[in-house]
Amino acid sequence: MKRTILALALLLLAATRAEAADKLTLILDWFVNPDHAPIIVAAQKGFYAEQNLDVEIIPPADPSDPPKLVAAGKMDLAVYYQPSLQIAVSKGLPLARIATIIATPLDSLMVMQDGPVKAIKDLKGKRIGHSLGSTEEAILGTILQRHGLTLKDVEVVNVNFALSSALLSGKVDAVIGAYRNFEMNQIEIEGQGRKARAFYVEEEGVPVYDELIVVAHKDKLRDPRFKRFVAALEKAALYLTNNPEESWKLFVARHKDLNDELNRRAWRDTLPRFDKRPAAMDKGRYERFAQFLKERGLVKELPPLDQYAVELP
Repeated sequence: MKRTILALALLLLAATRAEAADKLTLILDWFVNPDHAPIIVAAQKGFYAEQNLDVEIIPPADPSDPPKLVAAGKMDLAVYYQPSLQIAVSKGLPLARIATIIATPLDSLMVMQDGPVKAIKDLKGKRIGHSLGSTEEAILGTILQRHGLTLKDVEVVNVNFALSSALLSGKVDAVIGAYRNFEMNQIEIEGQGRKARAFYVEEEGVPVYDELIVVAHKDKLRDPRFKRFVAALEKAALYLTNNPEESWKLFVARHKDLNDELNRRAWRDTLPRFDKRPAAMDKGRYERFAQFLKERGLVKELPPLDQYAVELP
């Protein structure tokens, strides 16, 4: 009888905990893709549930919405980018980084291997496509300067988000902001074997930065749900590292439309870039990039670092 009562009590406790899972909203930076692997795998493996969290993962209707929605208190967390965060907080948006997802830049300056540009100095007089504006132009200007050129030596063209097609079609001779894990593969697939070449921004004078991060409202950093979310994210990142094939199966089981050649290749190329210690922050990295933004005129001043990028208490 005592054993029966104890078993019933344990079942009741487990059910109560399941019912009491804390809800958390996370809005992505873009539609679901392999860059979000730790977020999705954490859900599929039950790592959020282990932390007593019920995480709603939401793709944005507009990619510019996520930071605004968190700042307005309409979402708990958002996936964002380190450079964009630093520009946003310089304009007064009340955001703070709490975790890192991808710990290296993905951006690159990309050309066709069979095109006229063999070295960066060959870009003089050429057309370069971009999609996001000021940040990409600042990065491009830094790369060109390292090779004796300036933005005045090239024609910068807005191709929106059609970087791959603009480069493949010859509309432009190079693109800035192309992801080495996505556009590189997309060009080879759509170009029927033609290949692109990437010049990596961090090898061309641009300070290293975190590509994908998670941000929260800066006044809510003591919310206990956030630390538990980051713990689940870390467990997922380690699981991905140890079990890449099984993780891919979990990912496409949830998002069957992504089970194609492009996303398989992007998955492979993104795996080494996920942060295994998402809670940890490199202060020097943020400070160096802040100085870069100031020198390039993209920000005038930034608040103290501990007001917009933290390791959770």
